[in-house]
Amino acid sequence: MLQAKTIAVIVPCFNEQDQIVKVLSTMPDFVDLIVVINDKSTDATAERVREFIRLDTRPAARIEKRARTYGAGLYDHANNLAIECEKAAESFFIPVEMTRADNSRVVLLSHTRNGGKGAGVASGFKFTRDHDIDCTAIMDGDGQMNPAELESICLPIVTGKADYVKGNRFKHRMASRAIPKIRFYGNATLSILTKVATGYWRVADTQTGYAAISLECLDNIEIHRLYGSYGVYNDLLQKLNIANFTITEVPITPVYNIGEKSKMKIMKVIPRISRLLVCLFFERLFKKYLYTSFHPLFLLYMMSFVTFLVSLPFVIRFLYAYFALDQIWFAHMIVFINLLLFSFQSLIFAMWFDINDNDRLYV
Repeated sequence: MLQAKTIAVIVPCFNEQDQIVKVLSTMPDFVDLIVVINDKSTDATAERVREFIRLDTRPAARIEKRARTYGAGLYDHANNLAIECEKAAESFFIPVEMTRADNSRVVLLSHTRNGGKGAGVASGFKFTRDHDIDCTAIMDGDGQMNPAELESICLPIVTGKADYVKGNRFKHRMASRAIPKIRFYGNATLSILTKVATGYWRVADTQTGYAAISLECLDNIEIHRLYGSYGVYNDLLQKLNIANFTITEVPITPVYNIGEKSKMKIMKVIPRISRLLVCLFFERLFKKYLYTSFHPLFLLYMMSFVTFLVSLPFVIRFLYAYFALDQIWFAHMIVFINLLLFSFQSLIFAMWFDINDNDRLYV
């Protein structure tokens, strides 16, 4: 425990037989529960974890599964619906085979099929939510996250300062040198897009998985709908923003070249996550600024996009006349310039409103 709050760490892993034991053996003593999610590894990852559980001498704190109790009162209908929705969501999670022993604080959840990084995170979140863990941290099974920094990741949660905490490797003075160049610039690009898509305009290093989340967050977001692959942390940020949860960042150390084997293909992941972020952006606009609580920034964003699309035919006709007919159609030029200026101005005002409205969620 940490300040009388229960702490769990979920460890999503796929083919980490060389690193997983080191991750488990270096976990801090204040961690009450370690949930390893084995995403149908093809190596000996599961066997290494089972052997660790067998030899472990650090039992978990007394943690019971949450009891789902239906109310019979006049005012219990909404709470009963929440229980029903939680049960209905069970089918979205990948079935798991659980290995657990009384002598160990480690629990192994083995997916019956490979689901991806996001599916592993979702399974871990579900387990800790169902066991009412106050603070759930995420540490990958590749050993790239320094366990000595776990306390600083969890403290803002247990003290009530923030609802979600993420590490930020970019705050380290050697980040640009310690992180491989392609990963540094790829991460920086996705971080910029994530700011726009999620509304957390002050976050950086959005692709790191070293984070912690409160039980209240897990109870109020749709865990079963988390993106199944490497965009899971971007998707999670968007869901937290729509629900108006506060977040903060803490500096963490960039760790590379310790024997880990990266399974992420940067040139494939960036386009895929970029498409995801576009979808997340529009989903956030409609859910947060139209359906839930109307805000002028919704109209400004829409006006900007619509005006830009309307200007395209005028741009095309002007370019056609200039290059194909060797003519300058001033009327078309004036129209598309004014439309583009109006579109740009609307976009700037919309972003300004967006930044100001969401700044309160970054603590």
